[in-house]
Amino acid sequence: MSAMLDSGTIAAIATAAGEGGIGVVRISGADAARIAARVFRRGARRAATVDLTATESHRLLYGSIIDPASGTPIDEVLLGWLAAPHTYTKEDTVELSCHGGPVALRETLRVVLEAGARHAEPGEFTLRAFLNGRLDLTQAEAVLNVIGARTAESLRLAVSDLGGDLTRRLAPANAALISLLAYLDASADFPDDEIDTSDINRGLTAAEEALADVVAGSAAGMLLRDGAQIALVGRPNVGKSSLLNALLRADRAIVTPVAGTTRDVIAETVNLQGVPVTLLDTAGIVESEDLVERIGVERSRTALATAAAIALVIDGSVAPTDGDFAVAGMLAARPLDQRTPVVIVRNKRDLADQVDQGELAKVLPESPVVAVSATTGEGLGNLEAALADALRGGASSEARPSLISSRQRAAVDRALRHIHDAQEARAAGFPQDLLATSVRAALHAVGEVTGEDVDDAVLHEIFSRFCIGK
Repeated sequence: MSAMLDSGTIAAIATAAGEGGIGVVRISGADAARIAARVFRRGARRAATVDLTATESHRLLYGSIIDPASGTPIDEVLLGWLAAPHTYTKEDTVELSCHGGPVALRETLRVVLEAGARHAEPGEFTLRAFLNGRLDLTQAEAVLNVIGARTAESLRLAVSDLGGDLTRRLAPANAALISLLAYLDASADFPDDEIDTSDINRGLTAAEEALADVVAGSAAGMLLRDGAQIALVGRPNVGKSSLLNALLRADRAIVTPVAGTTRDVIAETVNLQGVPVTLLDTAGIVESEDLVERIGVERSRTALATAAAIALVIDGSVAPTDGDFAVAGMLAARPLDQRTPVVIVRNKRDLADQVDQGELAKVLPESPVVAVSATTGEGLGNLEAALADALRGGASSEARPSLISSRQRAAVDRALRHIHDAQEARAAGFPQDLLATSVRAALHAVGEVTGEDVDDAVLHEIFSRFCIGK
């Protein structure tokens, strides 16, 4: 962290590894212009040096990167000059857009480092944006969510937080706690004055409601950011692999009329109504003497333990078998703390003869039953809606999603606990200085989210998760 907090000029490759159309080497710091001038020559003839400090900001210059030691040209580039403070880091910044080959980028970075820059640590550009007041901590963490967004909905929420939405949602709690703390401190300084206790109650309630609103949407937000697993389970030959292919709109799993074709867990990712979902096509759960099949069944049981929801697939064209009841009974017998939601999928709806599955449904009375045809696609929309509802069962359907990290959620939870402590102390008639202690702790916890009250160790943990160059 000590290196990340120094004021030296830093540089790094800011684009992903591998070949591409272009690649960018980013330089940020007080010496960015001087360092760039050492390695950049303007124009096609590579003769003219350039004084960037005398150049208008936010302009592109065409030229070449030269190795100053040998005079050898390395690459043709576009140099972007951005003068402080109107940059990502609020420092002087140079971005060298090179051809997107790894060697050209490495060689460009090499001469930039030899010219006086220090190699940036992971997340150091964004850390500087935070330390220089360009972003608050919620916005800095939102950068990671933007980069890692897996669906359009999770990207929308991340971009909203990048614009300061989470900070705005926390602002009423922050303002209420600051006002309340000033109120309580004043009452301690002037004990003979009458303090309207209803104002204390209103302040605590306002802070609690603002924080509770963020918490209420956190489950939905974490689901959109992190995704979930859904296991397709059932006895052999009910159409699990066909259903996987239908949901993926692609032939991923091998499908044959032979029971037990799937011997291992197949995992594929799909966008399920805005939620990034990994579908697990499992081996048919059945008692078997075949060693390979037994291993597959054991892996199916493991997949059940990690899945956030389960699709129990049955053959709707035949009466439930003992195998169907065995799998349903196994799901129903799970301990309460291990019971993830189950959707019963009546497959093969396209076949003319459909058999009542009521007795099987009674084994899992709280599970919705959806009829589909993996062959024709009929009913897939209803199934996707049912699975999405099952995943969102732990999240409030009315609460506005909050794309908060586990660190942010823990801090908000601490703030709520301190507010509840203050409310209990108020109800018990405790002295107001004790209330002030709890209010101050709640304010500190909110400050940990926004970055107003955070230590170096927390910053190191956050920014170490960034890629180098961001």
